[in-house]
Amino acid sequence: MVANGPSFRLLPRLSDDVAFFWTSGEDGVLRFLQCNACQFFNHPPGPVCRRCLSRDLAPHAVSGRGRVETFSVNYQEWIPGSEPYILAWVSIDEQPDVRLTTNLVDVEPEDVAIGMEVEVVFEHADDVYLPLFKPTSDGGHT
Repeated sequence: MVANGPSFRLLPRLSDDVAFFWTSGEDGVLRFLQCNACQFFNHPPGPVCRRCLSRDLAPHAVSGRGRVETFSVNYQEWIPGSEPYILAWVSIDEQPDVRLTTNLVDVEPEDVAIGMEVEVVFEHADDVYLPLFKPTSDGGHT
């Protein structure tokens, strides 16, 4: 799913080393840099594998599913008319030590819980597809 519309978010610069991550949502698929030597996912992207120091890395698709590790609800109205938003640290199912700082959407703040199962959705802004997460279709509970 890709959400379109005005974004209040600061957008990342699409440098060569990270452009794949910020544009992969165009086809609805979340990708991380994976080492071809040891299969370790490296995020944020870098030139060498953090586990084995190989330089043989390439973007690899993941399921887009994960779990909420921690979260915070921001009630400060930084932009007039903005609603409270949920900041979260989400681990991916394929490698739980890979975590994204992101926003949770399509959920009320009082319904969020640590351990909640979530899935990626993308917010399209300019050339960027921001990975956000919502509860899984089965309710997001373990």
